Amino acid sequence: MDSAATKDALAESASQAIDLATRLGADQAEAGVSFDEGLTVTVRLGALESVERQKDRGLGVTVYRDRSKGSASTSDFSKRGIDGAVRKALSIASFTAADEFAGLADAELMAVNPPDLDLYHPWELDVDGATELAAHAESAARELDRRIDNSEGATVSTGAGIRVYANSHGFRGAYATSSHSISLSVVAKADGLLERDYWYSAARAADDLESPAAIGERAARRALDRLGSRQIGTRVAPVVFTPELARGLFGHFVAAIRGTAQYRKASFLVGAAGRQVFPEWLDIREDPLIPRGMASAAFDGEGVATRARDLVAEGVLQGYVLSSYSARRLGLPTTGNAGGIHNLVITPNAGPLESIVSGCDTALVVTELLGQGANTVTGDYSRGAAGLWVEHGEVAYPVSEVTIAGNLRDIFLRIEAIGSDVDLRGAVRCGSVLVDGLTIAGR
Repeated sequence: MDSAATKDALAESASQAIDLATRLGADQAEAGVSFDEGLTVTVRLGALESVERQKDRGLGVTVYRDRSKGSASTSDFSKRGIDGAVRKALSIASFTAADEFAGLADAELMAVNPPDLDLYHPWELDVDGATELAAHAESAARELDRRIDNSEGATVSTGAGIRVYANSHGFRGAYATSSHSISLSVVAKADGLLERDYWYSAARAADDLESPAAIGERAARRALDRLGSRQIGTRVAPVVFTPELARGLFGHFVAAIRGTAQYRKASFLVGAAGRQVFPEWLDIREDPLIPRGMASAAFDGEGVATRARDLVAEGVLQGYVLSSYSARRLGLPTTGNAGGIHNLVITPNAGPLESIVSGCDTALVVTELLGQGANTVTGDYSRGAAGLWVEHGEVAYPVSEVTIAGNLRDIFLRIEAIGSDVDLRGAVRCGSVLVDGLTIAGR
């Protein structure tokens, strides 16, 4: 993909949509254009199982007329296709009710000379190369231990794309991104029982991925650790979430402080800004400008310049996650979060998982969560879980078929440790999390 030429062509399509919308009577207009292409290869038991090539593009246009909003989209970038999408958006706006909070973000908030965040690192990978990498990951797992009896497949995926946003303020912004991953799921067998587990690596640049051998060995060890699992009796005990699962806890936090949840009063943290929601030692910072970050962006989905900010300082909530619309509904300024959160960094106060575990007399280390039992309206939290039982600072045996339960309001306040083993593979950058005193429902 010629990123510069493609970026220019997509920007021109966006400009055409904006110019046409304003000529046809829109008070304001915005357009988002995207182009993505990629390759995904899966190998199972040493044989190539599937190859998928992907190439998608789309243009979405939103118009505002007399505070009424209309949106339409198309994958046809011809003059006729863009014309049809704009006219359809205007037609939809003529039927929608006026909304005093609708409209573009304020012009003075638009990003000016946004920085290059080093997000585009294309991987010149063909099917044979991807097959070799996937097979290497799988063979590393199977060679580690004879009890790795089967595989659900190793997958190598590479993709790149371009995002363009433009609006009638005169803003035009575009940037290219890439994303690559290697994943593997294997099955361990002992005494007639089977256990599966997985591991994966994801990054903007292929050079930042874990090696196939390391991914294979990690997946195999995780599956082996689950062999011989048992239930435990119902009790209240400390719970340790591994980094990849701890991210979900803070995902529930973000959902509760989104502008939509706030103005609808559908959150257990309604109006919580300025209140203690985490322990006094805990800080959370949003940093959209981390080079190569998986959730980095110099401007949000409305062209608003992003900036680093403290979302939680000494346990106190400093603000919400707002687009311009939700901000207007709440009488607050937008936080540049149209489209989502950008690199939520949870500051560690402890060592890695092993260090946290060694300090526990008893605890459940959760390595898998099941179900969707988190209610961000009430804060009630109940999830099926599996993991490892800890006694006297050491893993005693694997555990399955238990449920962990509590209320997110209490869970957040009972966090005792954030590990240094930070997971960088998503929008939330967090290490292992130790929560004191959750209910564990077992046999």
